[in-house]
Amino acid sequence: MKKIFFTAILLSVFTSTYAQEKSDLGSWYMYFGGLKFENSQWGIHGEAQYRNHNILGDLEQLLLRTGLQYHLKDGSATFTLGYGNITTESEGTPNNTFYEHRIYQEALLRQDIYLVNLNHRFRYEQRFIDEQDLRSRFRYALFINIPLTEKKFASGGIYIPIYNELFINGEQTANAGYFDRNRLYGGLGYVWTNNLRIQVGVMEQTTSNWSKTQLQFSLHHVIQAGR
Repeated sequence: MKKIFFTAILLSVFTSTYAQEKSDLGSWYMYFGGLKFENSQWGIHGEAQYRNHNILGDLEQLLLRTGLQYHLKDGSATFTLGYGNITTESEGTPNNTFYEHRIYQEALLRQDIYLVNLNHRFRYEQRFIDEQDLRSRFRYALFINIPLTEKKFASGGIYIPIYNELFINGEQTANAGYFDRNRLYGGLGYVWTNNLRIQVGVMEQTTSNWSKTQLQFSLHHVIQAGR
């Protein structure tokens, strides 16, 4: 199964490299990490996302995010208070770089329907952007994970990850209405160990003015502290 998964990754890279010559295709390289403390319901979230206007080399956005988490004992929900630092650049040159500091509150609710895993994520953001008034944004994402080869996402299993996320601005401005964007994603995932997953997929991001396809590579990692 490993060979099947990594063959799919290589095919997606070659396909996207060719498609870059034909269409407007970008790429996101992402790490999502979690630190869980032994015998505690508290933890720390950390992530880094390197987003490109193209496959590699033309930075679109560098996003660094962390947060303090509280997990319910039964594992059905996680609550996070966090901070994000975002650097954004325009496509090509000049870069027109601007910076954003972001505070966010999040609730992640988990449920299983037969073999399928569902996650509902509700997030509220307060955005401090260079030379702009304070802005806020509401986000709702539905994540669906469907196992293909191993029940309960055991090590060595391959699964299908799907998600859709809707963004709603808290305020209207001269340049933006309440609808901010929508992201629709589908891919293929591999469970390396119980605490480590790898995903590759394609996300279509749509706003009122434009849409763009992004190739995504992501590493999902949970560290158990104190063991």
